[in-house]
Parts: sequence; structure tokens; C-alpha cells
Amino acid sequence: MAEAHTIDPPFVGKFVFKIGTLQIGAFTEVTGLAVSVDVEDLPEGGQNAFTHKLLGRMRWPNIVLKRGLTDSDALFTWLMKFSGAGFNGEGNKVSPETGSISVLSPAGDPFRTWSLIDVKPVKWTGPRLAASSRDLAIEELEVCHSGFTVAT
Repeated sequence: MAEAHTIDPPFVGKFVFKIGTLQIGAFTEVTGLAVSVDVEDLPEGGQNAFTHKLLGRMRWPNIVLKRGLTDSDALFTWLMKFSGAGFNGEGNKVSPETGSISVLSPAGDPFRTWSLIDVKPVKWTGPRLAASSRDLAIEELEVCHSGFTVAT
């Protein structure tokens, strides 16, 4: 009989975002990694004490990634494929791409990976620039997707 044991959860401060094989980079915060299922209540006729719960569509919120500015152009290389000359160069078509968010172990190996289906950027926000500010220069990327799968 195998012994049951609980492993310590990984430190969530080490993770990377990739589109296909292009590593966009490490981010300091990711929100929106979630799914919800619509539920419809269907009362059964003649049975006042019971209501059927019917499952409906799955909903996948947009994912928002935040990080400090970096000297890498990987994010904008990918982002520009969806607008302007980059979009025109792709024949004015958006090709579905698979993305991934991986939480890394202390050794830097992927501990858990979420594969995002049909990822597209929907918003990029640059840092607030003010000469009098001492805030970090943070950029934010928001992506939409059509769901995810989990791999360990």
C-alpha cells in the first residue's frame, strides 16, 4: 500500500508566459486563471422541494499579466502580429496560437503548466511615466483565450 503524502505547494513568485515556443518572459502577477460554469435552475413540476441544476456554458475570463519593464522585445514581437503592418503581413488573418503559463520549481523546472487555447492579446498598458514618481515601471498585458488544459 502506497503512503499518502502532501507535497509543499510551490512558491508562486516564479512563473513564465509563453506563446508556442516564444518565451514572452516572467511576470510578477497573473490574474484571471479561472473557469466558471453557468447553472440554470429548473423547478420540477409538482415537486416544490426540488430544483434540477442544469449545467450550461463554461466561461473563461481574460488573463492579466503584470511585470516590470524589460529589455526583451518578445512581447511586442507577438503583439504586433495582431495589428497594423504585422497583421497585414499575416494576410489580415489571426492564426490561433497556444500559450502557456508555468509555475516553476525552486530548481527552475516547470512544476505545473496551464496550456491556453487560442490566445490573443486584447490590451497592453504601459507604465505611468512621471518625473516626480518613484514607482516601478510596470507593464500590463491582457489576453483572451478559449479555455485551458492542465499539465504537470
